[in-house]
Amino acid sequence: MTPLFGSDDSLSLHSTRRDMLGGMTAAGLLISTPLAAAVPSATSHTGDMTMDHFTTKDGTRIFYKDWGPKTLQPIVFHHGWPLSSDDWDAQMLYFREKGFRVVAHDRRGHGRSTQTDAGNDMDTYAQDVIELAAHLDLRNAVHIGHSTGGGEVAHYVARAQAGRVAKAILVGAVPPVMVKSDKNPGGLPISVFDDFRSALAANRAQYYIDIPTGPFYGFNRAGAKVIQGTIDNWWRQGMMGGAKAQYDCIKAFSETDFTEDLKKIDVPVLLMHGDDDQIVPIADSAELGIKLLKKGELKVYKGFPHGMLTVHADVLNPDILEFIRK
Repeated sequence: MTPLFGSDDSLSLHSTRRDMLGGMTAAGLLISTPLAAAVPSATSHTGDMTMDHFTTKDGTRIFYKDWGPKTLQPIVFHHGWPLSSDDWDAQMLYFREKGFRVVAHDRRGHGRSTQTDAGNDMDTYAQDVIELAAHLDLRNAVHIGHSTGGGEVAHYVARAQAGRVAKAILVGAVPPVMVKSDKNPGGLPISVFDDFRSALAANRAQYYIDIPTGPFYGFNRAGAKVIQGTIDNWWRQGMMGGAKAQYDCIKAFSETDFTEDLKKIDVPVLLMHGDDDQIVPIADSAELGIKLLKKGELKVYKGFPHGMLTVHADVLNPDILEFIRK
Protein backbone atom coordinates (compact mmCIF):
# COMPACT_ATOMS: atom_id res chain seq x y z
CA MET A 1 0.00 0.00 0.00
CA THR A 2 1.22 3.46 -0.85
CA PRO A 3 2.16 5.38 2.34
CA LEU A 4 0.03 8.37 3.21
CA PHE A 5 2.69 10.92 2.32
CA GLY A 6 5.02 8.43 0.70
CA SER A 7 5.64 9.67 -2.84
CA ASP A 8 8.24 12.26 -3.76
CA ASP A 9 5.55 14.63 -5.02
CA SER A 10 3.22 14.09 -2.07
CA LEU A 11 3.99 17.31 -0.21
CA SER A 12 4.90 20.64 -1.71
CA LEU A 13 5.97 22.71 1.27
CA HIS A 14 5.09 26.36 0.97
CA SER A 15 7.04 28.57 3.32
CA THR A 16 5.56 31.78 1.92
CA ARG A 17 1.88 32.52 1.60
CA ARG A 18 -0.64 35.31 2.10
CA ASP A 19 -1.30 36.65 5.53
CA MET A 20 -4.27 34.40 6.30
CA LEU A 21 -6.08 36.68 8.70
CA GLY A 22 -5.09 40.24 7.87
CA GLY A 23 -4.21 40.12 4.21
CA MET A 24 -7.18 38.36 2.65
CA THR A 25 -9.30 40.48 0.35
CA ALA A 26 -12.99 39.85 -0.06
CA ALA A 27 -12.20 38.23 -3.41
CA GLY A 28 -9.87 35.79 -1.66
CA LEU A 29 -12.81 34.37 0.24
CA LEU A 30 -14.94 33.64 -2.82
CA ILE A 31 -15.98 30.04 -3.38
CA SER A 32 -14.03 28.29 -6.14
CA THR A 33 -15.71 27.60 -9.46
CA PRO A 34 -16.35 23.84 -9.04
CA LEU A 35 -17.93 24.40 -5.63
CA ALA A 36 -19.95 27.40 -6.73
CA ALA A 37 -21.42 25.42 -9.60
CA ALA A 38 -22.91 23.01 -7.09
CA VAL A 39 -24.60 25.71 -4.98
CA PRO A 40 -27.84 27.34 -6.15
CA SER A 41 -28.63 30.97 -5.56
CA ALA A 42 -29.61 31.76 -1.97
CA THR A 43 -33.21 31.79 -0.89
CA SER A 44 -34.40 33.33 2.38
CA HIS A 45 -35.87 30.91 4.93
CA THR A 46 -36.81 33.31 7.69
CA GLY A 47 -36.86 31.75 11.13
CA ASP A 48 -35.58 28.34 9.96
CA MET A 49 -31.85 28.79 10.59
CA THR A 50 -30.27 27.95 13.94
CA MET A 51 -26.66 27.99 15.07
CA ASP A 52 -26.33 27.08 18.71
CA HIS A 53 -24.75 24.85 21.35
CA PHE A 54 -26.10 22.04 23.47
CA THR A 55 -24.42 20.52 26.51
CA THR A 56 -23.76 16.78 26.72
CA LYS A 57 -24.19 14.73 29.88
CA ASP A 58 -20.47 15.07 30.64
CA GLY A 59 -20.64 18.88 30.38
CA THR A 60 -19.16 19.32 26.89
CA ARG A 61 -20.67 22.13 24.80
CA ILE A 62 -21.23 21.00 21.22
CA PHE A 63 -21.72 23.63 18.50
CA TYR A 64 -24.25 22.79 15.80
CA LYS A 65 -26.08 24.26 12.81
CA ASP A 66 -29.70 23.34 12.15
CA TRP A 67 -31.20 24.84 9.00
CA GLY A 68 -34.71 24.30 7.70
CA PRO A 69 -38.20 23.55 9.01
CA LYS A 70 -38.35 20.69 11.49
CA THR A 71 -40.99 18.96 9.35
CA LEU A 72 -38.43 18.19 6.62
CA GLN A 73 -36.32 15.03 6.46
CA PRO A 74 -33.00 15.75 8.17
CA ILE A 75 -29.57 15.19 6.66
CA VAL A 76 -26.83 15.15 9.31
CA PHE A 77 -23.23 15.85 8.29
CA HIS A 78 -20.17 14.56 10.18
CA HIS A 79 -16.86 16.29 9.38
CA GLY A 80 -13.36 14.90 9.05
CA TRP A 81 -10.22 15.49 11.13
CA PRO A 82 -9.22 18.16 12.13
CA LEU A 83 -11.95 20.28 10.57
CA SER A 84 -15.41 21.55 11.56
CA SER A 85 -18.99 21.68 10.36
CA ASP A 86 -17.92 24.51 8.03
CA ASP A 87 -16.36 21.87 5.78
CA TRP A 88 -19.91 20.98 4.70
CA ASP A 89 -20.84 24.44 3.36
CA ALA A 90 -21.27 23.24 -0.23
CA GLN A 91 -23.50 20.36 0.86
CA MET A 92 -25.58 22.23 3.45
CA LEU A 93 -26.46 24.99 0.98
CA TYR A 94 -27.22 22.52 -1.79
CA PHE A 95 -29.42 20.16 0.22
CA ARG A 96 -31.23 22.93 2.05
CA GLU A 97 -32.33 24.24 -1.34
CA LYS A 98 -33.40 20.73 -2.33
CA GLY A 99 -35.94 20.64 0.48
CA PHE A 100 -34.12 19.00 3.38
CA ARG A 101 -33.44 20.03 6.95
CA VAL A 102 -29.63 20.10 7.23
CA VAL A 103 -27.72 19.65 10.48
CA ALA A 104 -23.99 19.65 11.20
CA HIS A 105 -21.99 19.84 14.42
CA ASP A 106 -18.41 20.54 15.41
CA ARG A 107 -17.06 17.36 16.99
CA ARG A 108 -15.92 17.82 20.59
CA GLY A 109 -12.46 19.40 20.65
CA HIS A 110 -12.95 20.73 17.11
CA GLY A 111 -14.23 24.04 15.73
CA ARG A 112 -16.43 25.95 18.17
CA SER A 113 -17.12 23.06 20.55
CA THR A 114 -15.39 22.65 23.90
CA GLN A 115 -11.66 21.96 23.54
CA THR A 116 -11.89 18.77 25.55
CA ASP A 117 -8.96 17.12 27.27
CA ALA A 118 -10.84 13.81 27.55
CA GLY A 119 -13.39 11.85 25.54
CA ASN A 120 -11.65 12.21 22.20
CA ASP A 121 -12.48 8.66 21.11
CA MET A 122 -15.08 7.04 18.86
CA ASP A 123 -17.28 5.76 21.67
CA THR A 124 -17.67 9.28 23.06
CA TYR A 125 -18.05 10.84 19.62
CA ALA A 126 -20.93 8.44 18.88
CA GLN A 127 -22.49 9.15 22.26
CA ASP A 128 -22.36 12.88 21.50
CA VAL A 129 -24.29 12.23 18.28
CA ILE A 130 -26.84 10.10 20.16
CA GLU A 131 -27.41 13.04 22.51
CA LEU A 132 -27.52 15.55 19.64
CA ALA A 133 -30.13 13.44 17.82
CA ALA A 134 -32.23 13.35 20.97
CA HIS A 135 -31.77 17.08 21.61
CA LEU A 136 -32.97 17.97 18.09
CA ASP A 137 -35.41 15.04 17.88
CA LEU A 138 -33.85 13.82 14.62
CA ARG A 139 -35.80 10.94 13.08
CA ASN A 140 -35.64 9.20 9.69
CA ALA A 141 -32.34 11.03 9.15
CA VAL A 142 -29.67 10.48 6.54
CA HIS A 143 -26.22 10.58 8.14
CA ILE A 144 -23.29 11.52 5.90
CA GLY A 145 -19.70 11.29 7.13
CA HIS A 146 -16.41 12.20 5.51
CA SER A 147 -13.15 10.51 6.52
CA THR A 148 -13.09 10.43 10.35
CA GLY A 149 -16.73 11.51 10.21
CA GLY A 150 -17.47 8.35 8.26
CA GLY A 151 -16.16 6.32 11.17
CA GLU A 152 -18.33 8.39 13.50
CA VAL A 153 -21.38 7.67 11.32
CA ALA A 154 -20.71 3.92 11.31
CA HIS A 155 -20.21 3.88 15.07
CA TYR A 156 -23.37 5.93 15.65
CA VAL A 157 -25.70 4.19 13.17
CA ALA A 158 -24.79 0.79 14.63
CA ARG A 159 -26.00 2.11 18.02
CA ALA A 160 -28.90 4.37 17.03
CA GLN A 161 -32.45 3.91 18.22
CA ALA A 162 -34.92 2.42 15.77
CA GLY A 163 -36.42 5.11 13.55
CA ARG A 164 -33.59 7.58 14.00
CA VAL A 165 -31.69 6.64 10.81
CA ALA A 166 -33.01 6.09 7.27
CA LYS A 167 -29.74 5.80 5.33
CA ALA A 168 -26.01 6.40 5.72
CA ILE A 169 -23.33 7.67 3.34
CA LEU A 170 -19.61 7.27 3.97
CA VAL A 171 -17.32 9.43 1.82
CA GLY A 172 -13.58 8.76 1.74
CA ALA A 173 -14.22 7.13 5.10
CA VAL A 174 -11.82 5.34 7.46
CA PRO A 175 -13.80 2.09 8.11
CA PRO A 176 -13.20 -0.77 8.52
CA VAL A 177 -9.81 0.15 10.12
CA MET A 178 -6.78 2.11 8.94
CA VAL A 179 -3.80 0.85 10.94
CA LYS A 180 -1.86 -2.22 9.86
CA SER A 181 -2.11 -5.34 12.03
CA ASP A 182 -2.16 -9.12 11.71
CA LYS A 183 -5.90 -8.88 11.02
CA ASN A 184 -5.44 -5.95 8.63
CA PRO A 185 -2.18 -6.60 6.75
CA GLY A 186 -2.96 -4.08 4.03
CA GLY A 187 -3.29 -1.17 6.45
CA LEU A 188 -0.93 1.72 7.04
CA PRO A 189 1.94 1.20 9.52
CA ILE A 190 1.50 2.77 12.97
CA SER A 191 4.61 4.84 12.18
CA VAL A 192 2.52 6.86 9.69
CA PHE A 193 0.21 7.98 12.48
CA ASP A 194 3.11 8.51 14.86
CA ASP A 195 4.46 10.92 12.25
CA PHE A 196 1.08 12.69 12.25
CA ARG A 197 1.34 13.19 16.00
CA SER A 198 4.94 14.35 15.85
CA ALA A 199 4.22 16.90 13.12
CA LEU A 200 1.17 18.23 14.94
CA ALA A 201 3.07 18.61 18.20
CA ALA A 202 6.10 20.21 16.55
CA ASN A 203 4.30 22.86 14.48
CA ARG A 204 0.57 22.41 14.07
CA ALA A 205 0.15 25.64 12.08
CA GLN A 206 2.68 24.61 9.42
CA TYR A 207 1.41 21.04 9.31
CA TYR A 208 -2.09 22.33 8.63
CA ILE A 209 -0.75 24.15 5.59
CA ASP A 210 1.19 21.14 4.30
CA ILE A 211 -1.75 18.70 4.31
CA PRO A 212 -4.24 20.66 2.16
CA THR A 213 -1.47 22.04 -0.04
CA GLY A 214 -0.41 18.48 -0.80
CA PRO A 215 -2.33 15.21 -0.65
CA PHE A 216 -5.73 16.14 0.82
CA TYR A 217 -7.12 17.76 -2.34
CA GLY A 218 -4.64 16.18 -4.74
CA PHE A 219 -2.98 19.55 -5.28
CA ASN A 220 0.38 17.74 -5.38
CA ARG A 221 -0.58 15.93 -8.57
CA ALA A 222 0.80 17.06 -11.93
CA GLY A 223 -1.54 19.49 -13.62
CA ALA A 224 -3.72 20.04 -10.55
CA LYS A 225 -5.37 23.45 -10.21
CA VAL A 226 -4.36 24.67 -6.76
CA ILE A 227 -7.10 26.70 -5.03
CA GLN A 228 -5.51 28.91 -2.37
CA GLY A 229 -8.81 29.77 -0.71
CA THR A 230 -9.54 26.09 -0.17
CA ILE A 231 -6.13 25.60 1.45
CA ASP A 232 -6.64 28.66 3.65
CA ASN A 233 -10.09 27.49 4.72
CA TRP A 234 -8.72 24.07 5.72
CA TRP A 235 -6.06 25.80 7.84
CA ARG A 236 -8.64 28.12 9.40
CA GLN A 237 -10.88 25.25 10.45
CA GLY A 238 -8.01 23.16 11.80
CA MET A 239 -6.58 25.97 13.89
CA MET A 240 -10.00 26.69 15.45
CA GLY A 241 -9.89 23.38 17.30
CA GLY A 242 -7.88 22.24 20.29
CA ALA A 243 -4.43 20.71 19.75
CA LYS A 244 -4.93 18.07 22.47
CA ALA A 245 -8.26 16.88 21.08
CA GLN A 246 -6.91 16.76 17.53
CA TYR A 247 -3.81 14.89 18.72
CA ASP A 248 -5.97 12.29 20.48
CA CYS A 249 -8.32 12.02 17.50
CA ILE A 250 -5.48 10.59 15.37
CA LYS A 251 -5.63 7.43 17.46
CA ALA A 252 -9.43 7.39 17.23
CA PHE A 253 -9.58 7.53 13.44
CA SER A 254 -6.59 5.28 12.77
CA GLU A 255 -6.93 2.50 15.34
CA THR A 256 -10.68 2.08 15.87
CA ASP A 257 -11.94 -1.12 14.25
CA PHE A 258 -15.38 -0.52 12.72
CA THR A 259 -15.80 -4.06 11.35
CA GLU A 260 -18.59 -5.05 13.73
CA ASP A 261 -20.32 -1.69 13.25
CA LEU A 262 -20.53 -2.22 9.49
CA LYS A 263 -21.88 -5.74 9.99
CA LYS A 264 -24.63 -4.49 12.33
CA ILE A 265 -25.95 -1.68 10.14
CA ASP A 266 -29.25 -2.70 8.52
CA VAL A 267 -30.13 0.49 6.61
CA PRO A 268 -28.92 1.23 3.07
CA VAL A 269 -25.34 2.55 2.99
CA LEU A 270 -23.56 4.28 0.11
CA LEU A 271 -19.76 4.23 0.06
CA MET A 272 -18.21 6.97 -2.09
CA HIS A 273 -14.45 6.96 -2.62
CA GLY A 274 -11.90 8.48 -4.97
CA ASP A 275 -9.42 6.00 -6.40
CA ASP A 276 -6.66 8.63 -6.00
CA ASP A 277 -7.35 9.15 -2.29
CA GLN A 278 -3.88 9.63 -0.77
CA ILE A 279 -5.16 10.00 2.79
CA VAL A 280 -7.49 6.98 3.11
CA PRO A 281 -6.44 4.56 0.35
CA ILE A 282 -9.46 2.87 -1.19
CA ALA A 283 -8.03 -0.66 -1.19
CA ASP A 284 -8.00 -0.83 2.61
CA SER A 285 -11.20 1.07 3.25
CA ALA A 286 -14.21 1.17 0.91
CA GLU A 287 -13.20 -1.95 -1.02
CA LEU A 288 -13.17 -3.91 2.24
CA GLY A 289 -16.10 -2.14 3.86
CA ILE A 290 -18.51 -2.95 1.04
CA LYS A 291 -18.05 -6.66 1.78
CA LEU A 292 -19.23 -6.18 5.37
CA LEU A 293 -22.46 -4.26 4.74
CA LYS A 294 -25.89 -5.88 4.47
CA LYS A 295 -27.26 -3.21 2.13
CA GLY A 296 -24.15 -1.54 0.73
CA GLU A 297 -23.41 0.23 -2.54
CA LEU A 298 -19.94 1.36 -3.63
CA LYS A 299 -19.38 4.25 -6.04
CA VAL A 300 -15.77 4.88 -7.11
CA TYR A 301 -14.63 8.21 -8.59
CA LYS A 302 -11.72 7.90 -10.96
CA GLY A 303 -8.86 10.27 -10.18
CA PHE A 304 -10.71 12.01 -7.33
CA PRO A 305 -8.81 12.93 -4.12
CA HIS A 306 -9.70 12.64 -0.45
CA GLY A 307 -11.22 16.12 -0.34
CA MET A 308 -13.47 15.51 -3.32
CA LEU A 309 -16.58 16.79 -1.51
CA THR A 310 -15.10 20.28 -1.77
CA VAL A 311 -13.29 20.31 -5.10
CA HIS A 312 -15.85 18.10 -6.88
CA ALA A 313 -19.04 19.07 -5.06
CA ASP A 314 -20.74 19.57 -8.42
CA VAL A 315 -20.35 15.84 -9.12
CA LEU A 316 -20.91 14.35 -5.67
CA ASN A 317 -23.89 16.39 -4.49
CA PRO A 318 -26.25 15.14 -7.25
CA ASP A 319 -25.08 11.55 -6.67
CA ILE A 320 -25.83 11.86 -2.96
CA LEU A 321 -29.24 13.33 -3.75
CA GLU A 322 -30.03 10.44 -6.10
CA PHE A 323 -29.14 7.86 -3.42
CA ILE A 324 -31.26 9.62 -0.80
CA ARG A 325 -34.31 9.90 -3.06
CA LYS A 326 -34.31 6.46 -4.63
